[in-house]
Amino acid sequence: MPENDSHPSIAALTLNPSVDVSYTFTSLIADQKVHASQTRYDPGGNGVNIARGLRILGIHSRICLITAGETGDFLERLLARHVDDQYAVHVDGGTRINCTLIQQQPRVQFEVDGIGPHITMEALEEISEVFLKSSEEGIGVLTGSLPPGVPVDIYARLVSSLRAQGARAVVDAQSPLLKAALQENPYLIKPNRYELEMLCGKKLPGLDDVVDEAKKIQRGGVEHVCVSLGTQGAVLVESDGIYYSEAPQVPVVSTVGAGDTMVAGLIFGLVRGEDPALVLRLGIACGSSTATKPGTDIFTKNEMLALLDQIKVRKLE
Repeated sequence: MPENDSHPSIAALTLNPSVDVSYTFTSLIADQKVHASQTRYDPGGNGVNIARGLRILGIHSRICLITAGETGDFLERLLARHVDDQYAVHVDGGTRINCTLIQQQPRVQFEVDGIGPHITMEALEEISEVFLKSSEEGIGVLTGSLPPGVPVDIYARLVSSLRAQGARAVVDAQSPLLKAALQENPYLIKPNRYELEMLCGKKLPGLDDVVDEAKKIQRGGVEHVCVSLGTQGAVLVESDGIYYSEAPQVPVVSTVGAGDTMVAGLIFGLVRGEDPALVLRLGIACGSSTATKPGTDIFTKNEMLALLDQIKVRKLE
């Protein structure tokens, strides 16, 4: 891939970030204390992980987030080690703490998400204004859950505002956030299979079923629709065609952040003007290499490049 340092402004919005704590242990025993063999603290939140991934890929972005209380102060200190540009609006309460429990025997992962602080309209308006200004005429990334006090149509409104100022919106969120945002035709969406099923209201057991629904969304006005399928890979639907690749076989340690870093890889490929097959390969390589990391740790560039050559994309009819 040729070097290209010039790219549009990119900003990622995280309204409900977290401090992510992960514990690794042999097995859970009911009503008994379990001692962890590993413990990690990472800055969390979908947009946070995307900004971290873009930095590793050599792409500058600004992360815009709302933090709260002493937990929020801790998050900002953690985040300063992972991103170069953050803007936080601090509110009362406490930034949520998310917990990942990784049991080794048998291998299973449990995830518990906190709630987050109540957000005032003043704080929401301030961070939204900063996010839009930071996106300029480039790319604005809207992803993750909403804390209490934030209206469910916030992503839809921000997609509309981004388009009005000449920017492109990337949305990675669950329904009904994604459903509302689709009415404003974002540039890129990346639901997983389950999120796509929730969006269309039916099960999508086969690849053809996934492709059919993704095509409907793309023809409705979304330029790029990428659906992640876990160990089965991912499909990318756009006007140029339909692209599919299986996922490389990797030792999965934790899936936290894998979907977010996949978005980072997709954005990286798109802003560089790469062909759709390489865009999809980059997304899968970033997500798959993140799945090999503990907690909310994410890929390194060398790990991503090592996987990239293993990923083969085919264009579907």
